Amino acid sequence: MRTFIASLIALALLGLPISAVRADTKEGSRLENSGMVLQEIFNVPDDIPQDLIDKAECVIVIPSTLKFAFIVGGSYGRGAMSCRTGETFNGPWGAPSMMALEGASVGFQLGGNATDFVILVMNPRGATALLGSKVKLGADVSASAGPKGRAAEASTDVTLRAELLTYSRSRGLFAGISLAGSTLRPDNDANKRLYGSEIGAKDIVIEGKAAVPPSAQSMLAVLNKRSPKNLSE
Repeated sequence: MRTFIASLIALALLGLPISAVRADTKEGSRLENSGMVLQEIFNVPDDIPQDLIDKAECVIVIPSTLKFAFIVGGSYGRGAMSCRTGETFNGPWGAPSMMALEGASVGFQLGGNATDFVILVMNPRGATALLGSKVKLGADVSASAGPKGRAAEASTDVTLRAELLTYSRSRGLFAGISLAGSTLRPDNDANKRLYGSEIGAKDIVIEGKAAVPPSAQSMLAVLNKRSPKNLSE
């Protein structure tokens, strides 16, 4: 108890809002978990095909999405989206925007389990749409279950047409999955807490107006190691 009171006094002396410190820890944990999820998925034998990662403009990671049972069919997830920097997405992976995944489709896929989602954004149009406002998967942007396996055939018509390729991992099983009907949007409140001021997702990802938070370093390191160059046409 004395330690807790001393901490409160120390925060007051520093002029730091207690809520801001707690919020930063929450957003930081999501970013750290996103990095761990990517590393673990990239370490499995049948993960995302390399050519798809090399052609992706952005990667979204939603770690341990949970279903909340008190709203029928409701579910949610919070995570982060990192894109390659530069106007043509040809630079290294940059500072992330926090993202929110919501909708009945998510709940259907979860089945009560903790689930990680990884979403590849395959073209600039998809990236721009996601950074602007809430989009419905399968309606506002095309989305398909992604193929897996390093030797998998990734040039099917569905894969080539899709703006988003979606994957999930639950109970150790990793596979492409359909999230049609779910929505994705920038988590603006989380971005404000993470970066300390009002800042739009486009300003973070496209304009590069935010420095990479320390908690995002591991996520970006994994992405830059696995796919340092954008090989899309």
